[in-house]
Amino acid sequence: MGRKRYSSVVNIIIIVFVIIFSVFIVLTISNRRATSGAAANPPQGGAGASQGGAGAPQGGAGAPQGGAGAAQGGRSAPQGAGAAGQASRGTVTAVRVTPVILDTIENNLIINGDVLSSSQQSVFPSVNGTITELRVKVGDTVRRGQTVAVVDPSRPGDLYNTSSITSSASGTVLQVSVNPGDTVSTSTTIIVVGNTSDLFVETFLPERFSVIAKTDMPAVISFEAMPGEIFAATVTELSPVLDPATRTLRIRLKLTMHDSRVRPGMFATINLVIGSHENVPVVPRSAVINTYGNWIVYIVGANNTAERREIKTGFENDDFIEITSGLVPGERVVTAGQTFLTGGDMVRIVD
Repeated sequence: MGRKRYSSVVNIIIIVFVIIFSVFIVLTISNRRATSGAAANPPQGGAGASQGGAGAPQGGAGAPQGGAGAAQGGRSAPQGAGAAGQASRGTVTAVRVTPVILDTIENNLIINGDVLSSSQQSVFPSVNGTITELRVKVGDTVRRGQTVAVVDPSRPGDLYNTSSITSSASGTVLQVSVNPGDTVSTSTTIIVVGNTSDLFVETFLPERFSVIAKTDMPAVISFEAMPGEIFAATVTELSPVLDPATRTLRIRLKLTMHDSRVRPGMFATINLVIGSHENVPVVPRSAVINTYGNWIVYIVGANNTAERREIKTGFENDDFIEITSGLVPGERVVTAGQTFLTGGDMVRIVD
């Protein structure tokens, strides 16, 4: 009985959907016929035209004036179109320009490094044991042979005399690596001693730049601790081999002038000059636009019209770009106002 009732309900639902669908089709066909009939039968418009025709004699006298006006309007339309065309062609874009000049431009590589002491040495204990006494702190000056810590080599059940840990070099304590109570071995660094007046900056060059690296290369170094200040430096040492793990070349730089504010452990940003071209055409970076992989500039001719010019570039820095082809010295390039500029546009040069 349950299955029969279920089948009856399903049949009723199907019939209802069929009826609704049929009604929808009938309504659609009726609407289409009504629309077609209205488009093909304009009797009301004809009647209106007849009424308008009946009223035409009343306005007949004024018709010539209207006709004359229409004629005048017809003659004036081309004049308006011509004025609009002239206005479009007469649009002038305000731009700033600068001449292409010959100058020296450098290619720079910006990398990070650390300040280290050239005479930096680590101090190790001579026996294994526990640190019982630490006699120095960071910044202290020590002499070679001075006791810096004491270690007790005793073990449970075995008592030994304490052993002194002495500094292997004279200088300033740059790092203290242990605290009293720490267990140390003969390979544990106790302190690091260095000469703070003889510092260098160490960094690592990517492999692709290793072939052009050489001593005496100039650089400019800045430190986070002294924002806005720069320090001249030169490369003084190159590693003979690359690190096989990182594929980098270790180099060391020395500051041209000693500054007591520069301390071991500081983080350094190095602007390394890896190449220089002299007496080459350069333009401001703001003049150069990249469009779909091509570099272009706009130049201004003698008649104050803009010309689009494709170029090839060489070295670049924060302010200028070297031009290897496409421009000659003396040509005026647009440095501002070229956003909506196209070739052939009239321009007005502003300061």
